[in-house]
Amino acid sequence: MTTYSKIVGTGSYLPTKRVTNNELAEQLARQGVETSDEWIVTRSGISARHYAEPTQLSSDLALAASQRALEAAGMQPNDIDLIILATSTPDHLGGFPSTACVVQRKLGITNGSPAMDVQAVCSGFVYAMSVADSFIKSGAHKNVLVIGAEVFSRILDFKDRTTCVLFGDGAGAVVMSASSEPGVLASKLHADGSHGHILCVPGSVDNGAVAGSAYLYMDGPAVFKLAVSVLDKVAREALEAAKVDASEIDWLIPHQANIRIMQGTAKKLGLPLEKMVVTVGEHGNTSAASIPLALDQAVRDGRVKPGHTVMMEGVGGGFTWGAVLARM
Repeated sequence: MTTYSKIVGTGSYLPTKRVTNNELAEQLARQGVETSDEWIVTRSGISARHYAEPTQLSSDLALAASQRALEAAGMQPNDIDLIILATSTPDHLGGFPSTACVVQRKLGITNGSPAMDVQAVCSGFVYAMSVADSFIKSGAHKNVLVIGAEVFSRILDFKDRTTCVLFGDGAGAVVMSASSEPGVLASKLHADGSHGHILCVPGSVDNGAVAGSAYLYMDGPAVFKLAVSVLDKVAREALEAAKVDASEIDWLIPHQANIRIMQGTAKKLGLPLEKMVVTVGEHGNTSAASIPLALDQAVRDGRVKPGHTVMMEGVGGGFTWGAVLARM
């Protein structure tokens, strides 16, 4: 009998601190940086974002999202036999212990199952899902908790209006389980390190201190151009691998970075904009958390239903990109 991996539960969490464009513009004005709600919305489609409290770490956001996903799946923490957590803002400098291990501890999982982080920036959740799918199909694991969690507000330069207005904090999670019914139909992943300089945090650690900048840097026009090109191609690769036509997609859930990139992708795939899940307006760009956040919202409000075919895709620093086509 063929074993498939299937999403059996979703969950998400947003910090309680919601910051509107007008509130952010007032904050930036006190630092001599000029922006406005109109400027931000016109360029990105973002109206608000959420920021974690100073005491909240990526693992705290991930914990809340994971608990909701486990509840939706009808599972207890020790039912999970693998955790894969995608993040670019881990709890600890150097990334260890991994944030996945921290979440494992906070969930109270005591079965000795493995836990690991995945770093592919905004493509991280798609990468993590693809890894989970392979583990489940191989028979190595049965119930995998896949998480995307970020506190990007910690790496933003609030004197750079081209980046600081775009990002927010949040977490999303899914439980993927072994199934006799098709779930993940296909996944395709790519990377091209020659474009690493257009979206990065260029600093490094030297003798216990940060050498260079610890703030996010982005060449917006270059990222936009590359994103529009690769998102269409990778989605078609996944469709071809699954032998599914684009017209069979019930919902497109792209990485929530910029409404213009998202709309351009939908149009290239021939999908009406009504078939695209959009949360960027309220959440901003939450990097690896954006796809599971959007998926969970659409599941919980009843748009995404069992049996629906969903295309999830993202692009991120590295430069990385990928897509997962799944039947819910």
